Amino acid sequence: MWRGLWTLAAQAARGPRRLCTRRSSGAPAPGSGATIFALSSGQGRCGIAVIRTSGPASGHALRILTAPRDLPLARHASLRLLSDPRSGEPLDRALVLWFPGPQSFTGEDCVEFHVHGGPAVVSGVLQALGSVPGLRPAEAGEFTRRAFANGKLNLTEVEGLADLIHAETEAQRRQALRQLDGELGHLCRGWAETVTKALAHVEAYIDFGEDDNLEEGVLEQADIKVRALEVALGAHLRDARRGQRLRSGAHVVVTGPPNAGKSSLVNLLSRKPVSIVSPEPGTTRDVLETPVDLAGFPVLLSDTAGLREGVGPVEQEGVRRARERLEQADLILAMLDASDLASPSSCNFLATVVASVGAQSPSDSSQRLLLVLNKSDLLSPEGPGPGPDLPPHLLLSCLTGEGLDGLLEALRKELAAVCGDPSTDPPLLTRARHQHHLQGCLDALGHYKQSKDLALAAEALRVARGHLTRLTGGGGTEEILDIIFRDFCVGK
Repeated sequence: MWRGLWTLAAQAARGPRRLCTRRSSGAPAPGSGATIFALSSGQGRCGIAVIRTSGPASGHALRILTAPRDLPLARHASLRLLSDPRSGEPLDRALVLWFPGPQSFTGEDCVEFHVHGGPAVVSGVLQALGSVPGLRPAEAGEFTRRAFANGKLNLTEVEGLADLIHAETEAQRRQALRQLDGELGHLCRGWAETVTKALAHVEAYIDFGEDDNLEEGVLEQADIKVRALEVALGAHLRDARRGQRLRSGAHVVVTGPPNAGKSSLVNLLSRKPVSIVSPEPGTTRDVLETPVDLAGFPVLLSDTAGLREGVGPVEQEGVRRARERLEQADLILAMLDASDLASPSSCNFLATVVASVGAQSPSDSSQRLLLVLNKSDLLSPEGPGPGPDLPPHLLLSCLTGEGLDGLLEALRKELAAVCGDPSTDPPLLTRARHQHHLQGCLDALGHYKQSKDLALAAEALRVARGHLTRLTGGGGTEEILDIIFRDFCVGK
């Protein structure tokens, strides 16, 4: 239905138009840039739909669609009757807002039509706009691309806006909002300014090294600035995976011996029946994955086959895949039956999986582990019976839900370590592009330190500054921009 509406609007915009002998005030001059329009609110029936325009003909379009014809006060909502400019037929009574450039989202003249959200109303207004000379339907991301081109947003802020639109969890929303507010861009500009000052010192020494008026220690000052920047870049690059996990989701794998309650926990955390639950050992034979929101963080939750030996070939393949997923996990939820800790399968699992991951220091591995003892409802008041010495663990009953709040709080802390905490941590690198340019900058600074020739050292600093500039959008290629703006919907 909505795709059909958009096709009608596009046809109206491309169709034959009657030549105008007179142009009212505000009409676009011949040869001026195109004005775009789009439905900016979500598709489907709704109470209010927002249609907006951007470009030099926005004021003209507002005048000929509304009565009275004069423009409303800038950035003030005004109730107007919308009419088809071809037939004069009323379309809707709507709130309109006029945003003259450059004080607008795109930096151009913009108009917003807040109309009733029925398909017929939206279709009529889109077709009416398509009939106005100089207007055409917007392409995906074109409003934001114009904002970028007009200097209203830098490239990291554009990426933050895209992430905010696609955010599904609280942590993703916080991180995207911080990036949209310019925190990462401001940090990069500070780094670029540091490189620029170091470059200025080196070039001053090259040009005026024999001049007595040049203050002492110019090269030493440049070296100090470069060393400090190397430390800062290295710290952010070490944390680069955290930002990417926050954007795309951390991988949490539930593992343990058969019948420990892994599938029950996956169903409990995902709040839906993802896995079949049965008292028969070996029910889960493949990896079952589901995206979930855990304590505000995006997670890909994996249910795996129970780890055991000496079973049939199908289950053995499931066990192999389970071990493969364990190697890829960011966080392991290791589950044991609290009422069966002395069994060979529990002891073997503790010795092979829990002990091996727990022996690794955070610097050696990015994997983290939470040990969960399920079926606490079967325990006596004294707690788990005789068994092996246990590392720190959590008690849980998937049947009654007792202990779930404690598990969720522990998961929140672990995921904050894995993904970063957007409430308190420095700006995170959420895309591979960020990591690429910071690594390129760090490599160039290394070349600077190794250069014996001052001209080569200065060139290395120029390369480093270029990487930081491209990170925020300066000197970016069209191909990179196309990839970034492709993620936006039409109307944004």
